[in-house]
Amino acid sequence: MYKGDYTHPFQREISNLIHGGEAMEKPYTIYEQQMKGKLKRWEIRLQKKPNLIERASKSVQNRINQVIPEKIHTTITATVKGIVQTTLFGMNYMPATEPLKGVSMADRDAKAEELLSLYKKIAAAEGAGAGAGGILLGLADFPILIGIKLKFLFELAHIYGYSTKDYRERLFILYVFQLAFSSAKKKPDLLHTIKNWPAISQTFPPADDYMKQVNWLQLQQEYRDTIDFRKMLQLIPGIGAVVGAWANFGLLEELGVVGMNCYRMRNLQDKARNASE
Repeated sequence: MYKGDYTHPFQREISNLIHGGEAMEKPYTIYEQQMKGKLKRWEIRLQKKPNLIERASKSVQNRINQVIPEKIHTTITATVKGIVQTTLFGMNYMPATEPLKGVSMADRDAKAEELLSLYKKIAAAEGAGAGAGGILLGLADFPILIGIKLKFLFELAHIYGYSTKDYRERLFILYVFQLAFSSAKKKPDLLHTIKNWPAISQTFPPADDYMKQVNWLQLQQEYRDTIDFRKMLQLIPGIGAVVGAWANFGLLEELGVVGMNCYRMRNLQDKARNASE
């Protein structure tokens, strides 16, 4: 006990425990601490094992995939690959604005919610138009919706302070996209990659070489299986417009939740790393 300290040792121990816990959270604002709790709950939900209905649905989808002719799989895979590659490595999708710097997470989240609201309306309007147009326009909606989703993620990256000029940030977008629309079985591995992005991204080869390693067939099947039921209803005459708007709105909502949580996670990790340096 130093001079002038009249605190009982037991009281000091209790105080250390309390303030020690506070010190652990010191880099974070109250809002950020709330988001940390929200992220933990989200991770638990994300990694829950599929229930009976989900397993049965996946089994049916797998059987359907097995009877679809290889030519159709090849065509759809090529379409998805072309759209994603063009989006990720073209210049058209890059936001005109620079990534936000020096902004609080609360403000970033508010801007992200505004962006998501806008894109849900865009997707719903596109889905309603495609649904009202029958089978041909309904099928054309498939690649258009992918483009809308990826454009949303590009703008979301800049809101959370990450520049899509870096090809690794564009690859991060691909992982977020997959996490949102993959099976329960694939989600834990994808989440692991996202949580450990700074270390993992440093091991990536040049962009062109990396894209050769992507399993495009698996990506398109996982994505298609996730959205199949809702998008197939869109092709039904008479209800296509309503279902198309509902399906696209819901799919953007799902992507928004996953996207915002992935970028929140990175922001918090960056802040903790900077505080320890």
